Amino acid sequence: MKTVCGIDLGTQSCKVVIYDFEKKAVLARSQTPVDMIALNDGTREQKAEWYDEALLKSFGALDAELRKTIAAIGVSGHQHSLVPLDAEGKALYNVKLWCDTATAPECGQITAAAGGEAALIARTGLPMRPGYTAPKVQWLKNHRPEAFARLRHILLPHDYINFLLTGKYSAEYGDASGTALFDVRKREWSAFAAGLIDPSVIGCLPELHSSDQAAGAVSAEAAAKFGIPPGALVAAGGGDNMMSAIGTGAVRDGFLTMSLGTSGTLFGFSDSPVVDPEGSLAAFCSSTNGWLPLLCTMNCTVASEEFRGLFGLDVRAFDGEAAKAPIGADGLVVLPFFNGERTPNLPNGRAGLNGISAANFRRENIARAALEAAIFGMRIGLECFNKLDYKAREIRLTGGGAKSPLWQSIAANVMKLPVRVPAGEEAAAMGGALQALWALENQAGPGASIEALADAHVALEGGITVSPDPASAAAYDKAYQEYLRYLGALSPLYK
Repeated sequence: MKTVCGIDLGTQSCKVVIYDFEKKAVLARSQTPVDMIALNDGTREQKAEWYDEALLKSFGALDAELRKTIAAIGVSGHQHSLVPLDAEGKALYNVKLWCDTATAPECGQITAAAGGEAALIARTGLPMRPGYTAPKVQWLKNHRPEAFARLRHILLPHDYINFLLTGKYSAEYGDASGTALFDVRKREWSAFAAGLIDPSVIGCLPELHSSDQAAGAVSAEAAAKFGIPPGALVAAGGGDNMMSAIGTGAVRDGFLTMSLGTSGTLFGFSDSPVVDPEGSLAAFCSSTNGWLPLLCTMNCTVASEEFRGLFGLDVRAFDGEAAKAPIGADGLVVLPFFNGERTPNLPNGRAGLNGISAANFRRENIARAALEAAIFGMRIGLECFNKLDYKAREIRLTGGGAKSPLWQSIAANVMKLPVRVPAGEEAAAMGGALQALWALENQAGPGASIEALADAHVALEGGITVSPDPASAAAYDKAYQEYLRYLGALSPLYK
């Protein structure tokens, strides 16, 4: 028996799945939590050695004989986070995460050096945002000059896992396109963007691979450490959103994936570059040799988790409270910016509970407003897709929030599109497994199709489909306008 393995290094945990591609069955899965360093100045960091430990524990939790069947591995990792390594491959500083907003001043510094935001978008396809990797490199230069002087390798989390497995430094178009050190139209590192930080930066960026190529093979050292076969193929891998697109089957034009996790993302495949002149949609590449325009909000399930903890409710009970309230929560509106915000660009944003009156200040309305706010943020992204003439036909829902029937209904009616929840779980890890299978088939002979593999292996039958209800959609239109009213009024406070 031969299997493929998918690894998903998320912000909160490392997950591993082993997939029997002949029987189309997940044979095993494991998960190990990963801690976070969070400070009041917006700092959000982890340590690279935590990733080593989490991967070791995740593999160790799987049957040793089953691990020996792995023929190829595909790695998904949270996007943008900076793993700075020295010449020996040792971490020079903590991993600055995608949700770290302490780098907002560095964004201004780089943007000014470029001649303004429009100049950046024209040259690279992206504006400079705190979530991206480039300002984290600038932060390292500004605040840890001794570490920056020894910097030799700039890796993303998935690149780092590939390095642990293969001993090679490599990158892939999809994840690399989220660094803001990349030209998304040409699909190559941008010497212009790197040079805005320092002339040395371009030399620290790893070799790029296309998505269907292998990054290398499992080294003898990694095989002994993790109990996996030496020489097993390691696919190019990609960012978690790119891998989730594969894992949900969104590998063709017209299908959007909405991920409801700590962050919220809305993205869809395109066979040509989609560059938003306003910078609201990120002009990323896909991990299937195309492009993946994407909206990201930093506070998706955050508000519901915060209020749930405050009320002392579990997830089911919280959803039950929210279901008691009407659409629009009787005029109560949550702005969910507990971690600042990326879209809209409010790195200093703060959460707010608005429209409170003696008549509507009830637990069920607060719960409902927290759930609705997450999807209103996604609606902003859908409107950006529409402006750029992207014709969406269906949304594939994934992430922890996708398990909630109420959130499924809210998503379908706010977005006015059918929502489908695939039957399988762990979309990013499964995307990694399918990309590994793609690389394995390409090794046997050119011409393997990721579309055909997604059609064959993404389990849609037995999943859930929710269609929009016209009356509910109309009610959500009114509630969305109320959300935008408060957003517009309060945003100037957080610029």
